Amino acid sequence: MPKKTAICMIALMAMIGVRPALATDYIHELVPEAQKVGEGRMDFMVWDIYDAALFAPQGQWQDDQPYALQLTYLRNLSGLKIADRSVQEMRGIGYSDEVQLSDWHTQMRGIFPDVNDGDVITGVHTQDSHTVFYRDDSEIGRIKDPQFGRAFFSIWLDPKTSAPDLRERLLGLAKNTNRKNNENTERLSSYGTHDNF
Repeated sequence: MPKKTAICMIALMAMIGVRPALATDYIHELVPEAQKVGEGRMDFMVWDIYDAALFAPQGQWQDDQPYALQLTYLRNLSGLKIADRSVQEMRGIGYSDEVQLSDWHTQMRGIFPDVNDGDVITGVHTQDSHTVFYRDDSEIGRIKDPQFGRAFFSIWLDPKTSAPDLRERLLGLAKNTNRKNNENTERLSSYGTHDNF
């Protein structure tokens, strides 16, 4: 695609409120030959929560290889709520060691910032199985425990995720490739009420 055409498309997407998910420099540094695998939107009733995009080498995700999950938030959320929800989702998938979950929760609370509409948080699963977090283009923390990485990214990528439609879109498995998910009551029920965000 010619550069001028690409710039025009990005400008048009910005005008209509669509944020293109792009692999930034740090993703390319940590994920060799990073290409987008898939993308989707997490929503709750009438609220859009975030757009998610998965990047992996040559666009082929494998859980034992480097990859990056980029979340572009569409509403304001507190870092504490994000950490709380992450632990709840890990429990739902089957992680039950409460001592370990408590330790991970403490580490996430120290890393996750409050986010506003438009903020981008990216988690990168590195070659050495560390998890590195970025806000926009700045590193905000890392957790070296390989078990944390498996548990954290399972929130979106495990078959037992509470958001199966989003998982299919991230992994490029969805038949309907529209960015916005169709309403999925199984997934939405995991969010409880608006106050639980």
